[in-house]
Amino acid sequence: MDPPLDLPSPFRFAGDHIAVDLAGASALFTTRRGGCSAGPYASLNIGATTGPQPADVLENRRAMEDGLGVALAWGHQVHGTAVAVAGEGPEQADGQVTAARGVAATVMVADCLPVAVAGDGAVAMLHAGWRGLAAGIIGAGVGRLRELGVEGALSAAIGPGAGPCCYEVGEEVHAAFAGHGPSVWRGRNLDLKALAARELERAGVGVVHDVGLCTICSDSSLFFSHRRDRGVTGRQAGLAWLS
Repeated sequence: MDPPLDLPSPFRFAGDHIAVDLAGASALFTTRRGGCSAGPYASLNIGATTGPQPADVLENRRAMEDGLGVALAWGHQVHGTAVAVAGEGPEQADGQVTAARGVAATVMVADCLPVAVAGDGAVAMLHAGWRGLAAGIIGAGVGRLRELGVEGALSAAIGPGAGPCCYEVGEEVHAAFAGHGPSVWRGRNLDLKALAARELERAGVGVVHDVGLCTICSDSSLFFSHRRDRGVTGRQAGLAWLS
């Protein structure tokens, strides 16, 4: 199937998926296309805890590794602020960093934002939903990059996720971001991408790219969406590795 839409620079389609080059690193945001899962999980579901056929998920993950030529470091996101070194655990973490070549920091998403951050010699991939953003996942990820020895400028890419067009939230979320001002709101809807960009800038990231795609209202054949599909859905991946 042909790519369904134009992407803002510097994003591009790489086969069925969305790619972007950052300083010294590559990032890829997968779509739901190109795998072997069936039904509401069709077709490139990479979420190990979703769907009735875990063997299909393993096959989808193997195909991704073979296609990219890098080892994917899998974990489990819990909407917190733990950031692990890719491949070294802990398994439950909402971000991964790596300074090792041939290893991709990986998170799974289906409306939360996948956020790649890269600097000289290390790269991070972060899982940023509203809870993680409120708790400080962006700052935690940047801090882990600094711990790995990254001293210079950082750049970031925000992948597809729930957009302000669709992401209506309740009182708990309004209370969590009450001090952030009108720029992160569209009526009752929260702008996760604006929040992530603001937190990246506060953490010292000088260049921030946003692909600007909403997983909820984009073509349903392109992205899984937990909200649109009422929880019966698969997961995309956000991947980042040193180039």
